[in-house]
Amino acid sequence: MSIIQKLIGFIINVIGLFSKKSAARLALYLFTTPRRGRLTEKQFDFLGTAFREELTVNNMAVMTYRWLGKGNTILLAHGWESNAARWQYLIEPLRKLGYNIIALDAPAHGKSGSKRFNAILYAEFIKAVSKKFKPDFIIGHSVGGMASVFSQTNSDYKALKKMILLGTPSEFTDVLNRYYKMMGFSKRTVNAINQLAKDRFNEEPENFSTAKYLETLSLEGLIIHDEKDTIIPYQDALSINNSLKNSKLITTTGFGHSLIDDSISNYIYEFLKS
Repeated sequence: MSIIQKLIGFIINVIGLFSKKSAARLALYLFTTPRRGRLTEKQFDFLGTAFREELTVNNMAVMTYRWLGKGNTILLAHGWESNAARWQYLIEPLRKLGYNIIALDAPAHGKSGSKRFNAILYAEFIKAVSKKFKPDFIIGHSVGGMASVFSQTNSDYKALKKMILLGTPSEFTDVLNRYYKMMGFSKRTVNAINQLAKDRFNEEPENFSTAKYLETLSLEGLIIHDEKDTIIPYQDALSINNSLKNSKLITTTGFGHSLIDDSISNYIYEFLKS
């Protein structure tokens, strides 16, 4: 796969010699286009146990799944190239504990709309779901955690009590830089992509920072991150933990980026009921 990525990066670099804008548009297109993937039979059956409701954000469908309970409401936000079914391991025990559970599919994932994905658009999806279902807690994995944090700015819903961030990236620029390195982009191509990102989002890429956003929030937070995470470096968890005033960091070893294990689920249960 790395050879193919480097080859694509080389081709984009060549395009950039003739048109920086064309190279940047192609590179950003690849960066924001996930492989949608099909639900497995097990995932399909599990999501079939939920009440489904489709919301709309900027003319895009936002698919939500609800498992009703009498307790506090939890909103679950999955990460890149995943879907709401990834939470099955957590939803089933939480249902037994009486929680009211909401999960959503991210933009360009699962049954939600949009052909492109970014954390800013995802945050708008989460804002809309939060406004309707009024969660007490949000649990976000990977970029779902980043989008969950972004969703708290200029939000109409102010009653969130706790947030759990699993393997969450701190800086958007670091995510971009890892992409640049993976693809082998030239400095010329990198500069063009950064300018295009700035033009599209009307902000410098470095302003999209989970850590910086958290400095303005008074939520109670739990950060869980594996020290051997090969997707999002452990240093990101340290930055996030330092920024959120009322937070606790749990460091794991051997669970990788997915962070699926009974021991991790137990940390979540204890934090929710504390």
